[in-house]
Amino acid sequence: MTRKNPLTASPPIPVEGALRELGGRLRAARLARNLTLESVAQKIGAGRRPVADAELGKPGVSAAVYVALLWAYDLLDDLKSVADPGRDLVAQTLLRGRERARPNQRRSLDNDF
Repeated sequence: MTRKNPLTASPPIPVEGALRELGGRLRAARLARNLTLESVAQKIGAGRRPVADAELGKPGVSAAVYVALLWAYDLLDDLKSVADPGRDLVAQTLLRGRERARPNQRRSLDNDF
């Protein structure tokens, strides 16, 4: 019996919406470049179905397909800002209170017995 992943079977509404929006943008990028599903699939080394599913924003599509599509459309640089620690205000605030006075230093072994 195959078990379904709850995340892909029924993702949280914001996740589902974000995937649909990303898929629509990927489709628009493909159409603006006048490319077919087949040609893009061949370029990224995937089948036509995963590309079509990504454009629909289906949650079961591999992240690698989404990232490969961004690469195929020369949009991969935009991904660099996603989860950038420098832009994560929550993490910066939390880490500010936990900074160490000095980092751990490796102590070398000596031969004094």
